[in-house]
Amino acid sequence: MLGNSVLFLIISIIAGVIGFFDMAGAASAIAEILSVLFLVLFIVSLFTGRRR
Repeated sequence: MLGNSVLFLIISIIAGVIGFFDMAGAASAIAEILSVLFLVLFIVSLFTGRRR
């Protein structure tokens, strides 16, 4: 999931440089959502993970 977030971030940067600002905004929003979702799931897994 973090890899997908980085991929969409790179796509948004490239699209912004080329001039496709609508696509860059959409890719940036997707990257932001995936990053927040990754962080939330990571924190939840830290608290609910198995302990040996």
